[in-house]
Parts: sequence; C-alpha cells; structure tokens
Amino acid sequence: MSYQIRTFGDPVLASQAAAVTNIDGKIARIVEEMFDTLYDSDSGIGLAAPQVGIQRQIFVWDMDDEPMVILNPTIAESDGEWVYEEGCLSIPGLYVEMTRPKTVLMKGIDMNGNEISLEADELEARLFQHELDHLNGVLMFDRMQPEQRKQAIAEYKKLSEQASPVGEIKRLRAE
Repeated sequence: MSYQIRTFGDPVLASQAAAVTNIDGKIARIVEEMFDTLYDSDSGIGLAAPQVGIQRQIFVWDMDDEPMVILNPTIAESDGEWVYEEGCLSIPGLYVEMTRPKTVLMKGIDMNGNEISLEADELEARLFQHELDHLNGVLMFDRMQPEQRKQAIAEYKKLSEQASPVGEIKRLRAE
C-alpha cells in the first residue's frame, strides 16, 4: 500500500511534526508504506512523513539501492555551500536552483531505537536538509529570496493548471 503525496497548499506541509516517542508496529507500517510511496513516485529519493499527511518526525530515503530511515533527526553540523537544482515530490514538476550547505552531520534514531550519526555531502546532504525542512513545516519555497519565490510559485501554479503530462519539468535559475 502507498500513501497519496500531499502537494503545495496542503496545510499539513506547513506544520511542525511531532517527535516519535514509541517505535512500534504502527511506526514500522508507516515506514514500510512510506517506502512504497517513495518507490511509486519514480522520481524521488527521499520522503518525509508530513508529505503523506503523517505529523511524525520520520523520513525515508534510498540512494544507490540502500533504503534508510531516521526518526527525530537534527542537523548537528553543516559546512560549505553547494548550489544545485532542487525538486520536491510535494511540488511536482518544478526544479529550482538553490544554495544549501555542502556537508552536514545529521543525528537521529534508527528503527531499533539506537542513536545514529550520519555524515553526508552534496546530494545526500541536500536530501537530509530538504527532508528535515519538511519535518519543520518548511517547503523549498520558504528558502527562496522573495523574487525567486514569487517566480517559482507562479511557474508551479501554471504547471498545476495545465495538468502537465508526467515528465514535463520547469527549471528555474537563482537570480
């Protein structure tokens, strides 16, 4: 089973997710269904629980066929700067050039309740920051300068109104 991905405008995407306090069968099922949703998306590499309407601090990702999950994550350290086109399953079809830290150290809890620390750079670091933003009710639009945000939202609305075919992508450059 997979969930429906919530898209821009859904109030759940603007809300802070609650910490996971009990890792049980319910959390395991949520994680399993989140992976199903991620794989069904065909284009995503990560998915946060609020994107499927669940207000818990959980996100899953799969880079290089290595499925991973983290609960209650935080960014402990970050360094550098990296510009890259960022997309979001909750803002389908739109990719925007964004600057984020190049490296991060993320801490959280695994499904066994163990504390974990993960170092990442470039794409994986960006993934961690992007999904953590979702857990805090922040979308990539919120990270943009006012003019870039205005342009990106206008482009997204155009894409949404056109009900564009799968695969059509609009890319915006940072100004």
